[in-house]
Amino acid sequence: MLFPLRDLKGIADGSIDLAFRRWDKPRVKPGGSQRTRIGLISFIDVKKVSRVSSQDAKRAGYASAQAMQDAWAHKEGDLYRIELHLAGPDPRTVLREQVPTPDELEAIHARLARMGEWTYEYLQKIADNPGVRAPDLAAQYGRETHPFKLDIRKLKELGLTESLRIGYRLSPRGKAALASRT
Repeated sequence: MLFPLRDLKGIADGSIDLAFRRWDKPRVKPGGSQRTRIGLISFIDVKKVSRVSSQDAKRAGYASAQAMQDAWAHKEGDLYRIELHLAGPDPRTVLREQVPTPDELEAIHARLARMGEWTYEYLQKIADNPGVRAPDLAAQYGRETHPFKLDIRKLKELGLTESLRIGYRLSPRGKAALASRT
């Protein structure tokens, strides 16, 4: 589920706790969550609705129910009301700032070994080339950009890398893992 910056700001400051979308079927479910640039958004309730009250439209950041209806009139599908809140920071952000303990390093190395030797090659490449575009890095391995980025995302899930506006860099956690490789 994509959120415009205006909505993210409202979710972050608590002024927005609802969203509306037109979908052929729900794309999120109650109890689910989504990582965003402001942190983890948790979905509390998802309901198909036929009308929107002015109060709900305002909770979603619209001036009126008509303004909300107009915003989604060009989209196909049923109208869904999504209750949500900011659940906290992105766990990857918190993780990447933590320098791992010796036991955590052992677990990281075991995980990277299971993933394959490419993990250390990519970590070293990112360490040596911070801020280099993903297509340029992928080309150095003779790979297409999309599959390469999926592999980098696996490293990001472990808190080892972080995305920059352009390219990547190692996180403190990633630097510690690479430096402690045996």
